[in-house]
Amino acid sequence: MISVVFPVYNERGNLKPLLAEVEATLNSVELEVIAVDDRSTDGSLEELRRLRVGHQSLRVVSLERHAGQSAAFAAGMELARGDPVVLMDADGQNDPADVPALLEMLENDPDCAAVAGYRVTRADSRWKRIQSRVANGIRNWLTGDRVRDTGCSLKVVRREALNGLVSFDGMHRFFPTLIRQAGGKVIEAPVSHRPRLSGKSKYGMWNRGLVALRDALGVRWLRRRALEFSSREETD
Repeated sequence: MISVVFPVYNERGNLKPLLAEVEATLNSVELEVIAVDDRSTDGSLEELRRLRVGHQSLRVVSLERHAGQSAAFAAGMELARGDPVVLMDADGQNDPADVPALLEMLENDPDCAAVAGYRVTRADSRWKRIQSRVANGIRNWLTGDRVRDTGCSLKVVRREALNGLVSFDGMHRFFPTLIRQAGGKVIEAPVSHRPRLSGKSKYGMWNRGLVALRDALGVRWLRRRALEFSSREETD
């Protein structure tokens, strides 16, 4: 079974076409789609409940309070029964057609823990692309890692690589870094990026740049405080 997890916050108009694309693309495998509603105010949860009637693959999860994208991802990953787990946004800008290639890359490399997508052509304004480059640069500089596109949610991850990841607000932007810190190998692969069909972005300059700085400082502290040791049990 493959699990697809996407967080939902005010994405009502994008849910039906996205679900149809995911099911059509992965129709040759056993599939579950876990949509985690983060207390949407536009009727997204009601739309998911309606869609569940005609889509057996769909599991609907609702958070008790608005907790953010990282919490929604964490809730979905915790409930996922499949292996590997596919992570993506609910806004339709990640193309499900890219998923089979990422799954193949993961399958062909037994040492690989995750394949992370990076957007080669951005369907965003020039200003938003600049914001993204600034945020990427801040995160990479502070964490000491090198990730080409920290803002791209599309990833495929082995279940075992998700076990033990530290959960914190903003963690979804650092999945490759956190997995590498735990000893996992991460491959980056090009993926496409599409315009939104409906709704608007939840991120702007201030809640992107300043949050990136705060979270990157936290991850930098975590990496520097990571324990490195070896031990051997005495049996003689």
